[in-house]
Amino acid sequence: MIGRCDWATNDLSIAYHDNEWCVPAHDETVFFEFLTLEGAQAGLSWDTILRKRDRYREVFAHFDPRRVARFDRTRVEKILTDPGIVRNRQKVTSTVSNAKAFLRVQDEFGSFDAYVWRFVDGTPVRGHWKRSSDLPASTPISDALSKDLRKRGFGFVGTTICYSFMQAVGLVDDHIMACFKYRK
Repeated sequence: MIGRCDWATNDLSIAYHDNEWCVPAHDETVFFEFLTLEGAQAGLSWDTILRKRDRYREVFAHFDPRRVARFDRTRVEKILTDPGIVRNRQKVTSTVSNAKAFLRVQDEFGSFDAYVWRFVDGTPVRGHWKRSSDLPASTPISDALSKDLRKRGFGFVGTTICYSFMQAVGLVDDHIMACFKYRK
């Protein structure tokens, strides 16, 4: 039996773990997708979000921040009736405002990629954990990212959400030592 992080327990979470989690990303759409999904996950299980992920892609224009930034109140109200996503008004409206903030960051730094990788000096932070329960919920780096994103107008970007985002896009590699994806 292959060893992997103990939270990957079903087909969706295993596929996510094996193919995406902690893999360094440099795609703008991927960054916006995970900012959205990690914010939507607040207070819920990641499995819930993984099950709804395909619908999120459809509803939020395949995470194209330029398109999402143009969503108006009517579009938001329609989205809030969709049972395929988390129907939380604050989370949905923050996705639209985050798209606008995302575009401002791209304008300032040339890309969100250039902006976000600065927080880890361009190299993933590697954890050395025995169990998933050993992983921190936040770090000084996620604190700094959260503070900076909030300053730039982002919502649903608390330090725990930011740490999960950092794992999702590979700024942090937190595979446990018994996992086949662990790198020394």
